[in-house]
Amino acid sequence: MKPICPRVRDYICCAKKLMTPTPPHRYTDQLGTQGGEDSPGRRIAFAIAFVLMLLTLWALSHRYRAFRSDGELYAVQAMAKVHPWLAADLYLQNTSQDEFTIFSRIYVAFIKVLGLEVAGLTLFSLCTVWLLTAAWYLVRRLFKSDEAWFSVAFLVVTAGTYGGYLIFSYSDDYLTARSLGEALTLTAIAVHFHGKRRIALLIGILALFVHPLMALPGVLLLICLRLPVRLALILAAAGVLATLAFALTAVTLSISSGIAQVMDPVWLDVVRERSQHLFLQYWTITDWEIAARPFVCLTLTGLAVPDPRIRTLCLSAMLVGACGMAIAAIAGTIGPVALLLQGQAWRWMWLTAILSVSMLAPTVAHVWRDARCGPPCAVLLVLGWTYSEINGLACVSAALGLWLARHAISDATAKHLKLAAIAGSALVLSWILANGWTFVHMTTQYPGREPLVLEHAREIFAMCISGLVFTWPVWRGVGKLRSVWQISLVCVVLLAAAAWILPSSVRQLTPVGSEAQIQQFADWRQAIPPSSTVLLLPSSKIAAFVWFTLDRSSYLTVSQSAGVVFSRATSLEVRRRSEVLLPLGEPDWKIFTAIKQAGSPSAATASSQPPRAAATPLTSDILVKICRESKLDFVIAQQNVGFGGLRHTHPGIYQNWYLYDCARVRSSVPAA
Repeated sequence: MKPICPRVRDYICCAKKLMTPTPPHRYTDQLGTQGGEDSPGRRIAFAIAFVLMLLTLWALSHRYRAFRSDGELYAVQAMAKVHPWLAADLYLQNTSQDEFTIFSRIYVAFIKVLGLEVAGLTLFSLCTVWLLTAAWYLVRRLFKSDEAWFSVAFLVVTAGTYGGYLIFSYSDDYLTARSLGEALTLTAIAVHFHGKRRIALLIGILALFVHPLMALPGVLLLICLRLPVRLALILAAAGVLATLAFALTAVTLSISSGIAQVMDPVWLDVVRERSQHLFLQYWTITDWEIAARPFVCLTLTGLAVPDPRIRTLCLSAMLVGACGMAIAAIAGTIGPVALLLQGQAWRWMWLTAILSVSMLAPTVAHVWRDARCGPPCAVLLVLGWTYSEINGLACVSAALGLWLARHAISDATAKHLKLAAIAGSALVLSWILANGWTFVHMTTQYPGREPLVLEHAREIFAMCISGLVFTWPVWRGVGKLRSVWQISLVCVVLLAAAAWILPSSVRQLTPVGSEAQIQQFADWRQAIPPSSTVLLLPSSKIAAFVWFTLDRSSYLTVSQSAGVVFSRATSLEVRRRSEVLLPLGEPDWKIFTAIKQAGSPSAATASSQPPRAAATPLTSDILVKICRESKLDFVIAQQNVGFGGLRHTHPGIYQNWYLYDCARVRSSVPAA
């Protein structure tokens, strides 16, 4: 008999393997069980348990801030459509963010039905749930379901900051157009990986009408995912070079109007003082470390996960983020051209950051399985995002270095690395316990606002790593349960915990614009005509009280100067009004100067929370001086300086404060 050809023999072997039935295997998915023991009811119970776990985790680590930072700006944009007299406010007089979004119209629809306070909370809740659900769906399309659940936990516990001076976060605890724009953009990416590419692109284009600055990187990412990597790189480089040529042309020709307008020195000075985070040359070392961390993590994800889709996604996310940073550098250093600076391309980093965190749990799971450097790499990755006491970039860079050098690691070294990972984890756990013990014995920040146990728990969960220490045993424990009734019992416990914690998490610590507060200040509201402009002293306070409680325009606050980059007229008016208020102290919107005088960037970590200038108490002479300003109608201050000030007698933070009518002041004192 002739011997069988080797190739034919191989074909026969392959055929035998295909015809041989595959034995039952154990799924690695936490939600699965061995073979066919799983049931739809059990999976539903698991899903409910994990949703309640994430809800409890969010309630412990977050607190709804309502009208903090940009939250009050988007709220006043909506309220100006309900109460037209607010449109005369300094922030809305000229070009503002409201001209680039349909979000205000959506907000108004909710306000008319629910009122401002409930509408804001409802929209915030919907957008937050939407964003986290989109993230789960995206990771679920690329990885296993248990990794998708833990990815959402990472998104909940991590700070999510990006940009200079910690200005923004993809996990903001207040409502803005970014909240809906981010949810739509992440949904588009998830739908793309579901195979519905045209629908994904349509969703991305829709997001442009909600927040163009946040949605544009999502659209660019979808385009990159549809192109070969080499072509995407060529187009990205061409885009950056075209931007450079545009900026150089505008500066060379000294264009003073139109799409290529270059900011003049006066306008540029106001923008630099108020929004120094727009200029990359003023970013701190910490800012650059935060910006570099997602790139390192995505690099490790692309190397560790053997899936072409993951590598393409990682490369595309890094390409979009890098292009945004390059365009932002051009905008801040050449000219600057107003359009490029207003585009704030550095914001594209939000997508790079959120995708790196979304794929952090699967990356940790994949590297953990490596026998040589898996555990230390996994520990370093987790600590790099959740342990604030150490340098996050150094941790994730060390993890990437270990992974690249894993083939050169000997067995003995691998054992030492594993012991080091165990020791490091033990130290971190000891640190959490020590800090938790300290928080328990500290004086609470808001005594009487909520139960003492809950206040201490919030302090502990403010440490990001504490959230994972809570999530891991719950996730592992629930995953090992086999009975639906056992899982249901866990659901009941988690539901009770969430029901107890969540109301405090969404309750405003200092309610602004609520019906109760509006009624409380009925005396001042009746005394102030709707078309009037009010100055609340000290002027460093935000405008929310004047806007939403008194329902009147504000004269000047730091938050109102947020739009100086979009309008030269607004910049000049902010500068002029601050000169009127010089008798009361230096302008609070000069944040960049305050940071330099403080000698440390940490003195003011974000433009939304500027360092407060030393305010001069109001006197009768100062009141006379500032009331000469024709655009100032009323002044609210704590000092009693005469002129028939209307005293507020209702108990609260403004008890015994006075409302002064500038018309009465001007009539009482002869003109100088």
